[in-house]
Amino acid sequence: SLQALFLFVVCLPVQLGQVSTMPLELGLLAYTGSFLAVLGIVFETVGDWQLTAFRKNPDNHNKVLKSGLWKYTRHPNYFGDMCVWWGLYLIAAETTVGLFAIPGPILITWLLVKWSGVPMLEYGLKKRRPDYVEYMEKTSSLIPLPPKI
Repeated sequence: SLQALFLFVVCLPVQLGQVSTMPLELGLLAYTGSFLAVLGIVFETVGDWQLTAFRKNPDNHNKVLKSGLWKYTRHPNYFGDMCVWWGLYLIAAETTVGLFAIPGPILITWLLVKWSGVPMLEYGLKKRRPDYVEYMEKTSSLIPLPPKI
């Protein structure tokens, strides 16, 4: 299926990063990738925690979360997910064969930005949340940035 193919490609950094006949000394790419992957996990976790807490409050029904990480990006979980996969790619890139895993993070980024992530989610949110369009105008889609005035 298409989903299985996408999963295979996205996971290339994990697969190819392990195929090395030489002992690996971690270098700048691996340390940068590790930092980026951990940053992504933290971003996803905090963003999901904030959204769960927001949704538990009945006063927030049909409202848009505009505080915490959600003040700086409309999709902290997607941003975090992309950081994880780009980080894993950088770790894999320390090996020669791992460099060929580049389609993985490119595909997950494309899927989240252009296909199944942001476009599908925001299509529904614009219909269900009256103030979501205004939120879109002021808040970065993925990369955390200060809100527009």
